[in-house]
Amino acid sequence: MKKILIALVALLSVVACSKESFVVWQLPSQIDGIGNSYVVQTVGGKVIVMDGGFAAEKDYLRGFIDALGGKVDAWIISHPHDDHITALIALLENPNGLKIDKVYHSRFPDVLIDAESAETGAITRKLYSLLDNAADIEVTDCHCGDEFEIDGVHFKILSEKNPEMANRNPYNNSSMALKMWDRKKSFIFLGDLGAEGGQKLLDSEYAKDLECDYLQMAHHGQDGCDKHFYESVKFRACLWPSPKWVYNAPLGRLKTAEVRDWMKELGITEHYVSNEGLARIE
Repeated sequence: MKKILIALVALLSVVACSKESFVVWQLPSQIDGIGNSYVVQTVGGKVIVMDGGFAAEKDYLRGFIDALGGKVDAWIISHPHDDHITALIALLENPNGLKIDKVYHSRFPDVLIDAESAETGAITRKLYSLLDNAADIEVTDCHCGDEFEIDGVHFKILSEKNPEMANRNPYNNSSMALKMWDRKKSFIFLGDLGAEGGQKLLDSEYAKDLECDYLQMAHHGQDGCDKHFYESVKFRACLWPSPKWVYNAPLGRLKTAEVRDWMKELGITEHYVSNEGLARIE
């Protein structure tokens, strides 16, 4: 509870949105988990959530949303791993006044759902059942090239489910990557996209859309897209949804140190790291 109150005080001190562009918050993990959670507020006050993190973080996330009015205009799901969607599942099961208008995701077929553990598959099916039975939520199954706009913020889907990769890092390689932008700035969110999914994106017609200001590092900055992918994308800043034990992992235990070295080679010096606290980007 103390952490939630501290976060709300910090949020409320800056809750007024920029008059020129949307605001993005990168939320820190509340449980030292790997997780992924972003909140966006448009100039007109509309709220967009990306993923949301673990179920154990639901109260922090709910408090954050409540501070912005208690309504989510759009919830975007990169892929249904537990560290990305179990907070959403918990809030769908007990909304307690929380209103969600729309959900955007790339719905997995059975061949993908069954490609990982039974526990992971059960979590995925639970999410889909909740969405199927939520009469007041509009759910969109997205595909590459789809575009939508929310209060002046534009979105384009760059990758989606890849059932042909059911035997190659299936959930991560089926992350729904997207671009978000307005006239002032742009973001690419990669979810947990793996090397194979990243290469497929580079080989697609949507590679031309990858230039951005802020790039979310795939799979929390370790063992995601490969060096060639990052070398092929023009960007100036990194978003790291990474706990300390991932971000500071010694070379060889995880691949984060190697990815950080790639960023140095590319000359990227602007970094937003979730374990360093709540980040606000205007």
